[in-house]
Amino acid sequence: MMKNPFGPQDDPGLYAYANLKKRMLKNVQDARVSDQIFSVVQKTFEKALIGENIVLSAPEKQRMLAQIMKQVLSDMLAKMDDSPTSTARQS
Repeated sequence: MMKNPFGPQDDPGLYAYANLKKRMLKNVQDARVSDQIFSVVQKTFEKALIGENIVLSAPEKQRMLAQIMKQVLSDMLAKMDDSPTSTARQS
C-alpha cells in the first residue's frame, strides 16, 4: 500500500495549520461571535420596523428577519471572497 505523499503525516505544517484553525475557531465560538452578529442584525431590524411604523405578525417578522440575516451573511462572505488578502478560502 502506497502512502499519500501529500498527507498530513508528511507535511507537519499542514497539521499545524489545521490545529491552529481549530483553536482559533474555538476561540471565536467561545466568544459567541455568531450570537453577537445575530443580536446586532435583530436589533437593527427591530429599530427599522419601529422607525418606519411597520407592524408585522410574529411569523412575518421571523421570516423577514431570517431572509435579511441570510442576505447579510451572504454579503459578508462575498466581502471575504473579494478581499485582496483572501487568495484561497480554507474550509
